[in-house]
Amino acid sequence: MLDPTELYQVEEDAQAALTRPSDAPMASGDEPFVLLHHMGGYIDAGHASRLAVDHLLSALPSTIVATFDADQLIDYRSRRPTMTFEGNRWADYEEPILALYALRDLAGTPFLLLTGPEPDFQWERFAAAVGELVEYFGVDVTVGMNAIPMAVPHTRPAGVTAHATRPELIDHHEQWESTAELPGSAGALLELRLGQTGQDAMGLAVHVPHYLAETEYPHAARTLLDHVSVSTGLLLPTDALTEAAEAVGADIQRKVASSEQATRVVEALEQRYDSAGGGIGEQRPSLLAEDQPLPTADELGAEVERFLAEHQGGPTE
Repeated sequence: MLDPTELYQVEEDAQAALTRPSDAPMASGDEPFVLLHHMGGYIDAGHASRLAVDHLLSALPSTIVATFDADQLIDYRSRRPTMTFEGNRWADYEEPILALYALRDLAGTPFLLLTGPEPDFQWERFAAAVGELVEYFGVDVTVGMNAIPMAVPHTRPAGVTAHATRPELIDHHEQWESTAELPGSAGALLELRLGQTGQDAMGLAVHVPHYLAETEYPHAARTLLDHVSVSTGLLLPTDALTEAAEAVGADIQRKVASSEQATRVVEALEQRYDSAGGGIGEQRPSLLAEDQPLPTADELGAEVERFLAEHQGGPTE
C-alpha cells in the first residue's frame, strides 16, 4: 500500500479551528471528541444523510482542516463533475471535494465532519489515512451516518439501527440480530479498520419508508441527528429539519390519503410495524425477514408514483 500520509493535507491552522471559543461553556471533562462521516455514493434512502450533513454545514460554523487528493480517489468518468460553459469558453469546474471539517455544536463543543464523494479507488489507503487523522486530532469516537430503505410506514417513528466496534457503544440502540452479506462501502471499511486498530467507531442507519427512498425525506435526517446527539452528547440543531419534515409529512399524508390503494398498503405496513413492537427491542421480528411477504414500491400504485414525481419536481404521466 502506498503511503497514506501522502493522500491528504492538513491545514496549517487546523488545531486552532478546534479550540473552544472563550465564551463557550466549560467542558465536563468526559465529553468524547467526535468525528462524524458520510460520503455520497452509497445507499442513502431519502437522501437523509446528505440532508443531515448539508444542514450541519449550513447551521453551524465550519472550517476545512484537512483535504484529500480527489485525483487519486475519484473515478471522474463514473461520476463526471459539472463544468460551466459560457458563450465560447469553459468558465468553471465543480471540483469534487472530500474534506474534513471542524465544526462547533450549539454549546461550542468542537467536532469533526468528514464528507464528500465516496472514494472509488484505494479504500484501504483511504481508511489508513483517516486512521492517521483520527490519531492526529485525538478523536475518541468515529460515527458514520447512513439511511436505508425499509418496509416501514411514514406514519410511525423512524427507527435507527446501530453497529459498533464495541457493544458498549450502542447499548441503548436498536441492533440487527442476524448475519448478512452486503455490498461494502468506504465508510463500512473505515469502521472495520478503526476497530481492528483499537479505535472506537460506530454507525447509525435511519430507516426510511422504501416508497420514499428516492425523494428527500427530512424527517429521517432529523431523526439521524437526534440519535447522533444521544450517542455522542453533541448538541446539534434540528429546527430547520423539523420544519421541513412537517411540511413534507403533511404533503405525503394528503397525497397518500387521496389514493385508496396507497392507503391500504400504508395501513398494512402500520400493522406490520405495530406487531413487531414498534421496531424496538431484541425480540422483534426482522422488518426485512425473508419468510414474510413485503409490499413493494410498485404496490403503492399510480397515485404514489405521481406523488413521488411531483415531490421531486419531475413530470407526471
